[in-house]
Amino acid sequence: MNVKKLASEGLVTQNPVLVQLLGMCSVLAITTSFFNGIGMGVSVTVILTLCNIVISLLRKIIPNNIRIAVFVVVIAGFVTIVDLVLQAFVPALSESLGVFIPLIVVNCIIIGRAESFASKNTLGPSMLDGFFQGLGYTWVLVVMCVIRELLGSGTFGAGLLNSGNGIRIFPAEYGALLMVLPVGGFLTLGCLIAATQYILNRAKEKKALTAPEKEKEVVG
Repeated sequence: MNVKKLASEGLVTQNPVLVQLLGMCSVLAITTSFFNGIGMGVSVTVILTLCNIVISLLRKIIPNNIRIAVFVVVIAGFVTIVDLVLQAFVPALSESLGVFIPLIVVNCIIIGRAESFASKNTLGPSMLDGFFQGLGYTWVLVVMCVIRELLGSGTFGAGLLNSGNGIRIFPAEYGALLMVLPVGGFLTLGCLIAATQYILNRAKEKKALTAPEKEKEVVG
């Protein structure tokens, strides 16, 4: 089990949002405040990790022809639990996220990891894969929330800090309303995807250039 590889893939090289381009609906819809990003990210991480654990444990007894249906049932069970917990203990977050918590049932990230990883690997790697993929999803949400909230409203941590009002960075009248509208989500996400692809491509080019030098050293 290569923990470093799983962490690298989940956080960067196979990031579910910036590289695999999954879960776009919730990413674009709820990233208007830091509170929403943290809440949604933690919820998806918990559900993804638990689903990977259960599906990995059951992978040998799940009939192949109904595996997707079984995955959906498992995911729906954990989504329901998380939704009820949020309603009971963090009602403000539950109300803010609204329908996007129940919609985690059809989140492509969770179904995708269940199909491509958890159903083919043992418990340990599957659990770590779910955890790191969830962290990768969470950090993208948080970054988008911070950028959109700061530029659009002039605050940081709305809904979570300073009695829910957030920390005022600059007056609201100087904010770019565009950033808290749907188009702001598209622009922010597009910039993050472009930056990620640029960094990954540069890393590949650098690796390709250094490979011949290493081969020469070995031959020498």
